[in-house]
Amino acid sequence: MTSLNRRAASLGLIAALAACGRSGSNNRSGDVPQFKRYAGPPVTQVVVQKAQRRMHLLNGQTVMRSYDFGLGNQPIGHKQFEGDGKTPEGLYYVDRFNPRSRYHLSVGISYPNERDKAYAAQFGLDAGGDIMFHGRGPEGRVLAPRNRDWTAGCIAITDDEIEDVYAMLQPRTPVMIYA
Repeated sequence: MTSLNRRAASLGLIAALAACGRSGSNNRSGDVPQFKRYAGPPVTQVVVQKAQRRMHLLNGQTVMRSYDFGLGNQPIGHKQFEGDGKTPEGLYYVDRFNPRSRYHLSVGISYPNERDKAYAAQFGLDAGGDIMFHGRGPEGRVLAPRNRDWTAGCIAITDDEIEDVYAMLQPRTPVMIYA
């Protein structure tokens, strides 16, 4: 009987401690944000227009949501090499989700593709990688008000907006990035 009481008390203590944990909404180190849910029509394509700084989530031909964004710190031109500060152009796909991003949340795109890698390799350079849609996080909240294009090549929206995008996108969703 004593063993049963200790087990029940231990489980109760664990449950009480778990209930006291942070929600993760500020995404401090180790936290996982609370995820929004999306039950609408699927996003069939993301269209990014770099020159207009406008991103559209589409279902077929219907624009469901649009967002303004910031780009890499060298916004003109296609990303070619690691560290060039540019955002890629062309057709890519959603390929990963990071709930522990230092930029609140992030959704990865499939840059570099084989053509990107081959181009960089002919110069003996790396094409780079880790191109994401992401929020601002602490760093972006400081940098974005002073410089719209503050990332290393990613597409940055607000923390609240990335929560929506994170919920709406699925793996393999096409991402078309125009100049």
